[in-house]
Amino acid sequence: MVPRRSGSERPLLVILGPTGVGKTEIAYRSALQFGGEVIGFDSIQVYRGMDAGTAKPSREQRERVPHHCIDVADPGVEFSLGDFVRAAEVAIGEIRRRGFLPILAGGTGLYLQGLLHGILDLPARMNVFRDRLRRSADKRGTGYLHLLLRRLDPVSAERIAPADQHRIMRGLEVRLATGLPWSDHISERGSVTDRFPNLKVGLIMDRRELYRALDRRVENFFSEGLLEEVDRLFRNGCPPGINSLKAIGYREALRHLNGEISLDEAIRRTQKSTRQYAKRQWTWFKRISGVRWFRVDEGLDWAWEQISAHIENDYCSRTSIPA
Repeated sequence: MVPRRSGSERPLLVILGPTGVGKTEIAYRSALQFGGEVIGFDSIQVYRGMDAGTAKPSREQRERVPHHCIDVADPGVEFSLGDFVRAAEVAIGEIRRRGFLPILAGGTGLYLQGLLHGILDLPARMNVFRDRLRRSADKRGTGYLHLLLRRLDPVSAERIAPADQHRIMRGLEVRLATGLPWSDHISERGSVTDRFPNLKVGLIMDRRELYRALDRRVENFFSEGLLEEVDRLFRNGCPPGINSLKAIGYREALRHLNGEISLDEAIRRTQKSTRQYAKRQWTWFKRISGVRWFRVDEGLDWAWEQISAHIENDYCSRTSIPA
């Protein structure tokens, strides 16, 4: 186990990869073995009451290891990139002051990018653009807005799902208001190097096997209460158009509850969207430099032996922390 070490130089351990590869478990094991606390970077796990379709850390994991940036916002409130970066920075400072290892784990690449590289102040929501874009979406569909974003900001369009109207409109809004793509504000105009010293560990597996595992996970989400959870959120006053309910699985469940599609169709669409999301995540993460990738095809126990050895041998020596 890595001994505690106080001070602002305490590095970060980053666990990244596409959805469903085991990031939560590896982060948990890392926290137990190396004396850490986990900071999630997942744009849906931040919402309280959204559990059935988000694969949050288990109750046991959260009781044994402190987890931050999870269940920090009501689902009826928009939680922005800036909100996450501020919350994560506070968590990193608190964890370091306690002498523990900050461990970042999640799959929202934009959140990780914003935290490590910093973000500029972007214009607030501008209704003059937002209203025009919403009218275009009502008339031509969200797919039309995504095609427009692909023309004006192809990097952002690559990471944003064609059905994610909220983020598509935000990307277009930033482009129209500033004359620069949203992706420029996030990456090129932020810090060139990481703002925090860190070690990045990436998890990957055969894509066909991952897709099969994701299909099974989606089926489990629906069989274990996703429909009931969405119905409860809606009845408790969560607006159907809020960004949280546009998350994969939640939007399909809501359409089923509204009688628009069958349950089988809701599951099938969620599986397809989840596979597409995993592909976009892999595209995003493979662009990040300094990642040591580990395959998890043979199981997490097998992979953990290699990962823990890497952390002890490479991470500890690079950061002058005795193993």
